[in-house]
Amino acid sequence: MVSLLYTAIISDLHLTDPEPPRHQTKSRHPLWKKFKTKEFYIDESLVQFLDFIQKEAKGNPVELILNGDIFDFDSVMSLPDKPLYKVNWLEKRRGLFPRQEKSLFKIKVILEEHKPFMDALRKFILNGHKVVLIPGNHDVELHFPEVQDYIRKVLDLPEEHKKNFVFTSWFYISNKDTLIEHGNQQDPYCICENPLNPFLLDYNELSVRLPFGNVACRYMMNGLGLFNPHVEKNYIMSVPEYIRFFFKYLLTAQPLIMWTWLWCSTATLWHVTVDRFATTFKGHTSQESLVNTAAVNSQATPSMVRQLQELFVVPATNNPILIAKELWLDRLFLISFGFIIIYIIVFQLKHFLGISLFWIFLPLALFIPFFLFYARSVTSLVSEYKQPSEALLSRQAEIAQVKRVVYGHTHIPRHEFYGFVEHLNSGTWSPAFTNVECTETFERNHYVWITPSTTNQGAGPESGEKSRKAELRQFNTKKHQS
Repeated sequence: MVSLLYTAIISDLHLTDPEPPRHQTKSRHPLWKKFKTKEFYIDESLVQFLDFIQKEAKGNPVELILNGDIFDFDSVMSLPDKPLYKVNWLEKRRGLFPRQEKSLFKIKVILEEHKPFMDALRKFILNGHKVVLIPGNHDVELHFPEVQDYIRKVLDLPEEHKKNFVFTSWFYISNKDTLIEHGNQQDPYCICENPLNPFLLDYNELSVRLPFGNVACRYMMNGLGLFNPHVEKNYIMSVPEYIRFFFKYLLTAQPLIMWTWLWCSTATLWHVTVDRFATTFKGHTSQESLVNTAAVNSQATPSMVRQLQELFVVPATNNPILIAKELWLDRLFLISFGFIIIYIIVFQLKHFLGISLFWIFLPLALFIPFFLFYARSVTSLVSEYKQPSEALLSRQAEIAQVKRVVYGHTHIPRHEFYGFVEHLNSGTWSPAFTNVECTETFERNHYVWITPSTTNQGAGPESGEKSRKAELRQFNTKKHQS
């Protein structure tokens, strides 16, 4: 007799440490990272959600999939009081680097801040349910064994329940009918290049190779406190929109934002470039063992692991010009190069013909329309990867032998069919406010709920295993309280 399995999938919680109250810091603006204050913690909603899905399953076991970006290591700005390791000036301003001992400190901070959720998660597992944790791009540091061990230590599960808390490499196959992954492996800006072994040797210390998008988030977004990283429209704007935003907010809060952008962009480009030449960590575990372990944890076969890995996109860091365009450094290089060339030409003419240096403004005036035309022609490709590829979904479904694929990552809830493949996206629970004042937001708290199909129950073991119904739902805290 086949056990009827209920599956709940949530993603993009972005649990992190809080932003200190403004009166306790030297910040110049009361709205600085307001979205990151304790006022918008979601632990209470998560606790209620765990209770709710247990009631929905009516006593049956529930499989809870935490599908990536559950913990946001990139946004942690807390620093240790008396560290045994060195913390440099950049880390003090933009957060600790992704090295093993520093990532361990960050997960300790996060779990302490969100103790109600962790307590509820422990209770959930003790009630006979299962939790699967899939790393995303913002919690790629979950791959550190010490970080995983600390989470297990906090949960403090009895021996008989430990098997019901599982870490995976990047995907999970639920009940042989649903492939679940965060989705960043199909995003060149956010891909973890090798989730089976993402480690680097950095000055004899173990570190993780961060995706470009996460390096940019650390160096830039952590220093641009009026831009909300959880909503794309908050930081990807047109030039007129940036100008309006500057005069409305930044003129009083961060008037030197151009300097902040310049050095943060340069630091981002430098970091991802240096990482390309870093030494990959080679442990004692063979590639075959890594594949086999990933297959067991993901309820897949080794062949599935290898084939799904072949579908990864090419990292954006392989294309420095693309990175420079996304950071707007190409426009800086172009205008600087143009100014230098024009200055050299006018200076030489002054030397030989005795003309005034003020003639430099004529070629500059002619250059500006060309520059503006180029600047308007360059568009960010970040949004391009918000739309799933039908060909990719079909190939993933074929490899995993499923007809349903669930993503997170984009923060956009979806439920649609691409050919024979059912696709869902669980959206986000993060503080995705669309304005600086944090009064307007996207719809949040979505989840995917998969239940046994009532029409095919009792139709045989194979039917019972694969005939399930998936829904995209939204959890309303006030509604479920009443």
